[in-house]
Amino acid sequence: MPRARGRVPAHARHRKVIKAAKGFYGRRKNTFRTAQAAVVKAGVNAYKGRKQKKRNFRSLWIQRINAAVRSVDDKLTYSRFVDGLTKAGMGVDRKVMADLAMHEPAAFNALVEKARAALAA
Repeated sequence: MPRARGRVPAHARHRKVIKAAKGFYGRRKNTFRTAQAAVVKAGVNAYKGRKQKKRNFRSLWIQRINAAVRSVDDKLTYSRFVDGLTKAGMGVDRKVMADLAMHEPAAFNALVEKARAALAA
C-alpha cells in the first residue's frame, strides 16, 4: 500500500491559516509560516482585548457618574456617592447609572438625593 503524504489535509490547514491572515501586511498575509505566527499573535491580542474592553467601559462609566454627581453637588464625589447608595440599600450597577446620568438627569438626581440622605443619616 502506498504511503499517504497528507497533501490535501495540509493544504486545507494552510488555506485556513492564510484566510485568517487576510488583511495583514507584507508576507504575513501569504507566507504560511509567518502567517501562522501572525494569526496566533492576533488571537492572543484579541483575547487580551476582550478583557481590556471590560475594564475600559467600567472606567468610562465611573468617569461619567463622577462628572454627573459633581454637577449636581460640588462636595459629593463618586466614592461618597457609591457609599451613600450602598448605605441606602440601593443596588444599581455602574452601566445603568451612567446611562441614567446621560439620558435621564431627573432620575439620576433622585439617586443622588437618596445617597446624600443615607450619608447624612
